[in-house]
Amino acid sequence: MTYPVAELERRFAAFAVDRLLAWSLIAAVGVATALFVSDDLWTVVGAVAGATVVIWLVLAVVQGVSGTSPGKAVSGLRVVHHGTGTPIGVGPALLRSLVLGVAGLPTFGIGVATLAWTAVEDRGRQRRGWHDHLAHTVVVDVRPVVEVADTAADDAPRHIVNLTAMRLVPAPPVEQVRTPERSEHSMRRQPLPADLARPAPAPAPAPAPVHQPAHPQPMQHQPAQPQPVPAQQWSSPPAQTPAPPSQPPSHRLPAPPVRPHPAPGTPMAPPRWRVHFDNGESFVIAGLALVGRRPEARAGEQVAHLIPLASADMSVSKTHAQFGPAPDGTIVVMDRGSTNGTVLVRQGVSRQLAPGKPAALVDGDKVVYGDREMVVSREG
Repeated sequence: MTYPVAELERRFAAFAVDRLLAWSLIAAVGVATALFVSDDLWTVVGAVAGATVVIWLVLAVVQGVSGTSPGKAVSGLRVVHHGTGTPIGVGPALLRSLVLGVAGLPTFGIGVATLAWTAVEDRGRQRRGWHDHLAHTVVVDVRPVVEVADTAADDAPRHIVNLTAMRLVPAPPVEQVRTPERSEHSMRRQPLPADLARPAPAPAPAPAPVHQPAHPQPMQHQPAQPQPVPAQQWSSPPAQTPAPPSQPPSHRLPAPPVRPHPAPGTPMAPPRWRVHFDNGESFVIAGLALVGRRPEARAGEQVAHLIPLASADMSVSKTHAQFGPAPDGTIVVMDRGSTNGTVLVRQGVSRQLAPGKPAALVDGDKVVYGDREMVVSREG
């Protein structure tokens, strides 16, 4: 199981508990020697020195075998080997305790402050002091992990598209401009909308045919009868609506370009995400990516990128973490049980990721894998 790196405050609290317990036992041995054995100064000094060596050996052996001490047990910490996570053994534990003992001598806190400064300035970002590098150890937090809902995705703005509203919005009208033609057909009058709405006039009745007799009769002088004039000749011709004067082509405005509108409900193209590693490597994420010293995919796992990362202090695990696109288009990262964990840095604030718990990334996030790091950016 992978545990996160312990914080410096908890490590200092465990160190203070161990020192307070050791000094109390040493003081008790000195007082008991002076009261019940001998009040000689050198006898008391020898008893105190012997008690100091015995307590140092006992604490070192317990720490080398189990990785804990009274102070670390109270604070929920454990000392393990850097890279394997196993107990460090008696030899490295003696060396580490010796360095801590020398730093804890009465020097106005200079020794302890120096070790704390080396832990703060650790290049691997694992808070390993000089004594940890010398003994190849790292202090981890073994307290039970409290599951907290991941709210990293809430930091990014949510883009909500109302597809129903998109279907109800009508398309913008497109202005159509007809160019006048100079052909013979264009000179004819085109029917206007008013003419189309007016009913067509009924045709004039045809005059009845005049039957001539088979035998002509002699002409008789009769007064001329006035011929009836059809009603159409008395009625004025229908008023012709004058056609609107055509605008000269030189004054016409050009038709605006018709922009293609996507069909309602058409899915938008997903955004492109790019990663930039600290060694200058950069690429667009095309699928699941595995990061580690020698990353390997599990059986049946579809992997698009295998990113081997060289680690100077072996702080990057074999298959350290993974990242890739989620179904909603976001990019998520997940620690795959690495020894030293994965850290997400957003706007200068660091957060240790729980193993097996994916976290959503936003533009500009930095992810730290041991002593290596990468930055995520969104394109388009």
